[in-house]
Amino acid sequence: MNKDISAASRPTFKRALRRINTTSIVITMMLIWLMLCAVSVVTFKQYAQKNLELTGATMSHSIEAALVFGDATAATDTLAMLGKQGQFAQAEVFNKHNELFAHWAYESAANSERFTLMLSHWLFPKPAAQPVIHNGEIIGQIRLTARDSLIGHFIWNSLAVLTSCILLATAAAMLISRHLHADVVNALQNIADVAHDVRTNRNFSRRVPDERIEEFHHFAQDFNSLLDEMEQWQTSLQAKNDQLLKTAMHDPLTGLPNRAAFRNRIHALMNDSVAKATAALLFLDGDDFKDINDTWGHAAGDCVLIETAVRLAEFSGKQHFAYRLGGDEFAMILIGINDEPQVQRICSGVAQQFNRSVDMHNGYLTPFTLSIGYALAWEHDAVETLLEQADKNMYLMKNQRTKTAF
Repeated sequence: MNKDISAASRPTFKRALRRINTTSIVITMMLIWLMLCAVSVVTFKQYAQKNLELTGATMSHSIEAALVFGDATAATDTLAMLGKQGQFAQAEVFNKHNELFAHWAYESAANSERFTLMLSHWLFPKPAAQPVIHNGEIIGQIRLTARDSLIGHFIWNSLAVLTSCILLATAAAMLISRHLHADVVNALQNIADVAHDVRTNRNFSRRVPDERIEEFHHFAQDFNSLLDEMEQWQTSLQAKNDQLLKTAMHDPLTGLPNRAAFRNRIHALMNDSVAKATAALLFLDGDDFKDINDTWGHAAGDCVLIETAVRLAEFSGKQHFAYRLGGDEFAMILIGINDEPQVQRICSGVAQQFNRSVDMHNGYLTPFTLSIGYALAWEHDAVETLLEQADKNMYLMKNQRTKTAF
């Protein structure tokens, strides 16, 4: 009981990884935020100071004439016109005797928040001073005080943007880390799933996918190697069984189904009333095949038989079925037959396949034809009578060819 309770109180591997990663990300992002804020404020201080000095240098040229002619009203108007653009909060002009000559102040400067004022005083502890020069001689000085509200607005916007970016980066880092952690959990789950499937369902084709983590990857490879050996053994056994079945049911020379396969198929066909109603049988026998063997040899005869099988298989396609019964005897079971004229057209089509001479692969071509006899399956009740009718019709056609030849 105590073991169960302690096990329930322990976090899962997935939760432990998330807790560690979340803590490290939050601490890291806080440190980054603090450092970026400090660097940003210092950089802004340098930039703002240079900008204020540049403004003072520009304004010194604008009030040069007013100082030369002693026109304080014109100097004040110039300060007011430039000050309304919001670049500074207060401007003071002193003559060469260091006496106040003109002055302008932004009306809302006194309403700034305390934090903004403190920040402004830290950034600009004293006003930016620029001399007013006329003909190479200093005739006065202008002093500018930065605008508190403008500084505060910029600082607050910068901090808001920086904070938003850090929060987005934190969220993205957490999502990425969770995705990476999922690889660890998924790796263990994949191995467990494959092992369970193999043990329960004997599914030796299952494999553990490649893992990104090195240790899990090696473990998965070793586990897959064991499965490969088991599957190889199972595949080898299945291949031997398939080979035995193919040897028993296929002709070794042409690759066509043999007489045994033909007998099985024709018996099944005649026992199926639906299939029998639209089926027919062709018997095909080579003409003068013995002459080819006697003239060119059995190797040439084999080439003729192989080519004959290829042409019959191509013609039958997926609808009909061609067989080699032995020697130069072939058969074809026709499926989807509607009437006798259709069978006759198919016989003509088969005969046309042999209008081309056959290459005996000895440098010579030979003509080769087939005598074809057919029988309609729906006209017979027994396999034997069907075979006899097809064989009889085939020999009738062969005799007709012989008489025609003479």
